[in-house]
Amino acid sequence: MKKTIGIFAHVDAGKTTFSEQLLYYTGSIRDFGRVDHKNSYMDTDEIEKRRGITIFADQGIFTFKEDTYYLIDTPGHVDFSAEMERVIGILDYAILLISGSSGVQAHTNTLFRILKAYKIPTFLFINKADMEGFRLETILEDIRNKLTDDVFHINSSDDIFKMDKLLVEFVAERDMEFMEAYLQENNTTTLLQQRIISLIKERNLFLAMSGSALKGVGIDTFMEMFSRLTPTIYEETEKSSHFVGKVYKIRHDEKGNRVTFIKAMAGNLQIKDEFIFEEGGECYREKVNEIRIYNGKKFENQNTVFAGDVFAITGLKAPICGTNLEIGSSIKRGSVDYYLVPALQSKVNILDGTNVVTCIEKLRILEAEDPMLSVFYQEETGAILVSVMGKIQLEVLEQLIGSRFGISIKFEKPQVQYRETIASPIIGYGHFEPLRHYAEVQLRMEPNPRGTGITFTSECHVDNLATNYQNLIKHHVFEKIHKGVLTGSPIADVNIVLQNGRAHLKHTDGGDFREATYRAIRQGLEKAESVLLEPFYQFEINVEQPYLGRVISDIQKLRGTFESPIHTDKNVYIRGRGPVASFMDYSTDLVSFTKGNGNISLLFHGYDLCMNAEEVVEQIGYDKERDMENPSSSVFCAKGTSFVVPWYEAEDYMHTI
Repeated sequence: MKKTIGIFAHVDAGKTTFSEQLLYYTGSIRDFGRVDHKNSYMDTDEIEKRRGITIFADQGIFTFKEDTYYLIDTPGHVDFSAEMERVIGILDYAILLISGSSGVQAHTNTLFRILKAYKIPTFLFINKADMEGFRLETILEDIRNKLTDDVFHINSSDDIFKMDKLLVEFVAERDMEFMEAYLQENNTTTLLQQRIISLIKERNLFLAMSGSALKGVGIDTFMEMFSRLTPTIYEETEKSSHFVGKVYKIRHDEKGNRVTFIKAMAGNLQIKDEFIFEEGGECYREKVNEIRIYNGKKFENQNTVFAGDVFAITGLKAPICGTNLEIGSSIKRGSVDYYLVPALQSKVNILDGTNVVTCIEKLRILEAEDPMLSVFYQEETGAILVSVMGKIQLEVLEQLIGSRFGISIKFEKPQVQYRETIASPIIGYGHFEPLRHYAEVQLRMEPNPRGTGITFTSECHVDNLATNYQNLIKHHVFEKIHKGVLTGSPIADVNIVLQNGRAHLKHTDGGDFREATYRAIRQGLEKAESVLLEPFYQFEINVEQPYLGRVISDIQKLRGTFESPIHTDKNVYIRGRGPVASFMDYSTDLVSFTKGNGNISLLFHGYDLCMNAEEVVEQIGYDKERDMENPSSSVFCAKGTSFVVPWYEAEDYMHTI
């Protein structure tokens, strides 16, 4: 069988060491590397070695009991969670490490929730069990309080085959089929194993084992257990008539070749196979030039790969991270929604005089590798803006751009990314009619529920506007980020309905509807009651009991809300929600006044009403009248002469009213 597994953990919980031990124990590598010795097999990038943390998700390959494992070592630092999330979509199983000395830490909660969102069956390994003061039951209780009640610790896979009484009862409580067999005394070892596998896949059971990755303790027993309880069905899907795969990573090699990393879900793929991509109504083909199987930094070339393989190819330029590939079908390029969203944005300052265009070109290469960077050039100010998860990511990006492209840059302090929406429905009109051009669009704009984003529907009859023009309008709605009129922030949570439109048989070109659509949206925003939205974090704070009062007071000062605290033996656990703007630096204060014993997990939790909107609008100082890239006026023509009509008079001239 082929299995793709991901290793996850809070930073410094021993994740990379655990990965190294798996490769070493199974004979995939000869020497056991260590992060602190800067000779880890998985952390190959120089920046990773210098910082002693995993930044990029790299893969290793090993064989155990005739099964092939593709092991993905993911970043443990919260700032590089985007890299981690892109990997999750290709996993069959996950292994989440819990520190035996620290228990469930801040980022562990985030990882567990993301794995739950993607429905990835997960095993737990309690690491550092050799540390002085380690108490297994304390860690298990911590897991039950913060992660799940469905955790069961076993010493080895023999607990299953010896029908351990506690394990049997634990499974019976969670599985009706096994409960009936248990009550009738018909439960067998085979049935127990089958039901355990089923519960694990459904995420209703999380088996845990303990040991020491650094000393190699518990690695062998863990793999014995893991191999027996993790079946896959790729042998069946590889017989499929055509190839299906998922892109999870984009990189560029030393020669500048674009390398696309893929997990094969069905069928097989060969060199010179072609994919058909569709963009803007046109189709084009791209051919597979090379197939590589990576193991660490090295790779081997292959002629064919099959379902279950994790590999890389050269020759493709169209796919982005998250693209589903399929031979024989046209593949549409589109954005991919992720669980994690960067709430911060930073301005790039070029220090060595490099041309702005050149700098943007290099940043676009990094954006292809990490789409969450969302590189944006603000033409009215000449600023280059990059979306990020946190400050450590900015430091790494500065080093990465310097080492890869030889460009010296400095990022400014990251700022919150705001959004704008509307409070009630409004109709926007846009008309574009310079000489020998013609297009008119009538759009109804309605507020969407929070987190829905921009949606589009059409109520326009084909007698008024042909289907191809309606599709063109839809394309123009989604092809750019439309700015709001309060702060110039992107609009969000708006349903745009095409009510009416008009074209000219002779003079309408495709670009005319682009202009008319943009102007209709902007005209509607000018008339609407705009609402400013700010990003929120969902937070989880863990502190000792004496600090509870201080933490609650801080949450209220920072405009946050919280649930009833959960009290454990010595600590208290607080969940809540608060604005990114006020909570983004709170971790520093928390660590300071708790003397390093407190921690906080921050996870993006959508946008909501900005609590200090007037202050933010004044601080940003956006001047909508000077934004020439987003006009709200319409262009009309009379007697062979074009003229511009401001938004507040445009409706008097419209042809569809």
